[in-house]
Amino acid sequence: MSETPPNTLQYRFDGPEDAPVLILGPSLGTTWHMWDRQIPELIKHWRVFRFDLPGHGGAPAYPAGSVNDLTTRLLATLEGLGVQRFGYAGCALGGAVGIQLALRHPERLASLALIAASPRFGTADEFRQRGVIVRTNGLDPIARTSPERWFTGGFAAAQPAITEWAVQMVRTTDPGCYIAACEALASFDVRAELGRVGVPTLVLVGSDDQVTGPAEARTLVAGIPDARLAVVPGASHLVPVEQPAAVTDLLVRHFSTAWQPAFETSTGQTALPAAALKPVLSPAPPQPLQTGPVAEIAPVVAPQGQGRPDPYDAGIKVRREVLGDAHVDRALAQADDFSGDFQEFITRYAWGEVWDRPGLDRRTRSCVTLTALVAGGHLDELAFHTRAALRNGLTPGEIKEVLLQAAVYCGVPAANSAFKVAQQVIREETTPQE
Repeated sequence: MSETPPNTLQYRFDGPEDAPVLILGPSLGTTWHMWDRQIPELIKHWRVFRFDLPGHGGAPAYPAGSVNDLTTRLLATLEGLGVQRFGYAGCALGGAVGIQLALRHPERLASLALIAASPRFGTADEFRQRGVIVRTNGLDPIARTSPERWFTGGFAAAQPAITEWAVQMVRTTDPGCYIAACEALASFDVRAELGRVGVPTLVLVGSDDQVTGPAEARTLVAGIPDARLAVVPGASHLVPVEQPAAVTDLLVRHFSTAWQPAFETSTGQTALPAAALKPVLSPAPPQPLQTGPVAEIAPVVAPQGQGRPDPYDAGIKVRREVLGDAHVDRALAQADDFSGDFQEFITRYAWGEVWDRPGLDRRTRSCVTLTALVAGGHLDELAFHTRAALRNGLTPGEIKEVLLQAAVYCGVPAANSAFKVAQQVIREETTPQE
């Protein structure tokens, strides 16, 4: 395989060269081999293009920290190959890339299938916590628990070879690229933009998926104007692997019947396509009673007036990314008439004005902050800023070096107290969850 430049993705083609192109996008921690059992049938109809995420499957380890970056790299890869128009099916993180394609370049997308996908994947804290664990312990704890996230218990027990394949697939991923992909999922949230997805869309989900299950799938169907739902019984998160025949049949039927014609560009302008036909799928099963709330579609925030943007919006975003949703939600919930103005003040000026400045990266800002908190003896704030430092990419070893440096310039008693606080936080944050 030829060398993959940093701005493109590792890929392979299967199927006849003159057939329309169908792209298959992988899930976090997997390789293009997750689609192997779909290929024999799909190449009867399409030229199938599969790609690997950075650092996955032996792909070069050029981390991509956002879904938008991954989408840009995919588009650059396709440009280099002369592929202008295509259908797209993506699983989980691969599905997020598909949504971005539909939002950014609907004229190039003929049809879309979103598998085990969501407009927002869990909470940002969950994925940043996973990044902390990988940075500290490597990928082995994530690899060992992957089968229980990806497959039903019965399948994992009956298919030990596939289960071991899944574990090894994660173990051989580049840790830095895995962490960057976690960050991409942490920051992905298109709930307010689903109405702009203008291509025929199949939303496919395993009935037993505990990661992005039927509730998330119905949120996608409710938000995307031309979307249909298919629930695959007896399947969990990696449904193309667990139920390959059912997934293959649904993909063939969807892309055969809902391949939107190309936009008219002969006049030099992009014409709006006619309303796409619904794919001929089995009716969606009746919706069962939900065991949890369906993810709420966030309202579109009205733009600010003319002039300098209010730093509060940037501040609350940065504050949540650094300290975590749970901490910020708790602080805001406890605010009242007496303390509410102070919460607004620190959000707007500490987080929106200073932390959001481009002059220092967040790792460096965490080093400065930890040192200042040690000097001031602010142990409560030191605890949650130690958690923030881990989220911002500092390793426990680097935090130790910051505290040793502080011992010299801030005093041994202050550093002694700081080590006790930081040690407890690091144990809590870096211990893998069984």
